[in-house]
Amino acid sequence: MVSGTLAIIVAAGSGRRFGSPLPKQFCMLGTMPVLGHTIGRLRSLLPGDARIALVLHPDYFEVWKELAQEYGTAREDILVAGGATRAESVSNALNACHPGLDELVLVHDGVRPFVTAEILEGLYSAIADGADCAIPAVGLTDSIRRLDADGTSESVDRSMFRAVQTPQAFPGGTLVEAYRKARTDFGLEGFTDDASVVARCIPGARTMLTAGSPYNIKITNPFDLKIAEALL
Repeated sequence: MVSGTLAIIVAAGSGRRFGSPLPKQFCMLGTMPVLGHTIGRLRSLLPGDARIALVLHPDYFEVWKELAQEYGTAREDILVAGGATRAESVSNALNACHPGLDELVLVHDGVRPFVTAEILEGLYSAIADGADCAIPAVGLTDSIRRLDADGTSESVDRSMFRAVQTPQAFPGGTLVEAYRKARTDFGLEGFTDDASVVARCIPGARTMLTAGSPYNIKITNPFDLKIAEALL
């Protein structure tokens, strides 16, 4: 049974690869910064008592405060200093927010501004049905090849693969325990998402894939921002 909701929005990256003066989460998308859309969308879709924690690099705390005031964007409930890696940033948020054992914890990319009600409904349903981890995913449309160490490659069946998205959902107790074990047993480097942390640290954890959306894009380069502008 789900008891409360905590949404952790991870936006602590420096944006060096994006090629703009500000990290991509602060770039304008229509009438407000990308991050304003992401927080505002979650505010509109989550229960009214849901908590939203935003993880930023401390150097950008004031930048975000000024942008949010200037453009009137939705704000977080808790602001958390990010770490050296994504996993460390999420760990910092868990330590700051102390989610309950049965609280549903969503971990979302700050640069995915188009999450849908259907995605969230699928995640809630999966966790309520007993999943330890729920991941929205979509099928691949391009053909893919597996690259070998010697530089050769071979075709693989794309129907056997899925591209995963965020938010990813977990019972609070499961995610807290997974990150505790990760810190003590493995370190927090090398994990690309939170489902990987749970899979590595909670033997036998039940993971469910739920329906993602092709519109739930992640803005990682300037071309993605143009796509986002079209979607908006």
